[in-house]
Amino acid sequence: MYKKRKVLALIPARGGSKGLPGKNIKKLLGKPLVAWSIEQALGSKYVDRVVVSTDCGEVAAVARRYGADVPFMRPKALATDTASSMDVVEHALDFLRKQGHVFDYLLLIEPTSPLRRKNDFDEGIKRLIDQEGRVDSLVSLGEIHMEHPAYVKKITGGLLMPYVPGLKKVSRRQDLDKAYFPYGVIYLSKVPALLKARTFYQQRTIPYLIERWQNFEIDDIVDFFCIEAVMGKKLKEKGL
Repeated sequence: MYKKRKVLALIPARGGSKGLPGKNIKKLLGKPLVAWSIEQALGSKYVDRVVVSTDCGEVAAVARRYGADVPFMRPKALATDTASSMDVVEHALDFLRKQGHVFDYLLLIEPTSPLRRKNDFDEGIKRLIDQEGRVDSLVSLGEIHMEHPAYVKKITGGLLMPYVPGLKKVSRRQDLDKAYFPYGVIYLSKVPALLKARTFYQQRTIPYLIERWQNFEIDDIVDFFCIEAVMGKKLKEKGL
């Protein structure tokens, strides 16, 4: 709790995955992937409850072993590739509300983005709640470099074309405006605003800038190896 505002940390971790089967419990440096996010959430001074939403008994067992609550099993209809994050959020909030548990803010934690600094959650929570009344949500952004929209191409009729026509052509990356990608380090919102907008990208959303080494998300085995290498180095430096 921060300034008497209750914060729910929700970790969506379904059992299935096409890109990397079983990724949420795949061992990352000897620990199940989802466990990293659970421990990070439990380490927050301001998170009041850590809940894992899953459809998988094995994921649920791992989550409980590492200290998270698993008060329900997610319906199969909400564990498909087409189910949205907001469907999962609404299901969790509705279940908890019926149990008498109401929260002011929801912190959505994606297990596939475990590269977090020790203070990321608490800093994000403080930053958003300190501006309560002026802003409603906060999303983590990482500056992109070689993936800048000015460089991205598409193939049309067998020919190479700019993906975004009309962008300024430059030869040096340093001359481009900065562009950012929303990595899943932290998504945070006031609950009423989130339920109304059904997105974390609202009219009054502020950025939470992350460092270059955090610009990774696990979708396939290549991502997994990259994150494992970065995390191993940061742990040796005590940067996590």
